[in-house]
Amino acid sequence: MIMNIIGLVGWAGGWVLLLVVSTYTPDWVVWAFMPYFLYGAYRVLTQCKYFASDFLMLRVLRAYPWQILRSVPRGLTRRPDVVSEQYGWFEFPNPAFREQPLPLVFPRHLRRSWWARRMAPRAKPHLKAQIETLWFAGDPRFIGLVAAPARRGTAPRRLHVLEQRMHVRSGWRFADWGATPDDIERGRRAGVRPVQP
Repeated sequence: MIMNIIGLVGWAGGWVLLLVVSTYTPDWVVWAFMPYFLYGAYRVLTQCKYFASDFLMLRVLRAYPWQILRSVPRGLTRRPDVVSEQYGWFEFPNPAFREQPLPLVFPRHLRRSWWARRMAPRAKPHLKAQIETLWFAGDPRFIGLVAAPARRGTAPRRLHVLEQRMHVRSGWRFADWGATPDDIERGRRAGVRPVQP
C-alpha cells in the first residue's frame, strides 16, 4: 500500500512539476517532455487501479492467517474447469478434504509478470526456486493471497490476490467442498461477493 502511494505521488508530482517547468521554458522543451506527459497520466490511472487490490489484500489478511507451503502445484496453462479470464493458477488442498485440490487463479494481468517468469515451464532453476516456498493466506474454496518469501525467508513479498473461479455449471457448490456457514461468512469478510450458498 505504501509503495502504491509513493508511486502515485511520484508520477503525479513529476507530471505537475514538468507542467510547471514547461510553462517557463521554450516550446521545444514541452515537446521533449511530451512522452512523459502521456505516459505519466497513464501511470497515475494505473496506480489508482492498484488500490482496489490493496484493500482486498488487507481484508483477506484480516480474515485468514499466513501459512507457509512448499512445492505447491502451479501452471500458466488454461484450466477448463475455471471460468473467465485466467493468467496462471496455483492448486491448494481443500481445508475440509485435504485430498481434494482446488485451483486459485490470477484473475487479472496487472502485476502478474514477476510470477509468470517464475511459473513458466522453461524458467531457469534459480527463478523457480524463488517460489518453491510460498506464503499463503486464504481459503482455496473462496479467495487467497499468495506471496513469495523475502530473501531471508522471514517475511512475505510480491503479494498477489488469487480467486476461485470454478464454473458454476460444473455442479460444484461450496457445501460440496465442505464449506460450513462459518466458512462462508469468513469468506464474505475477506471480500468474496457474492458467495453462493
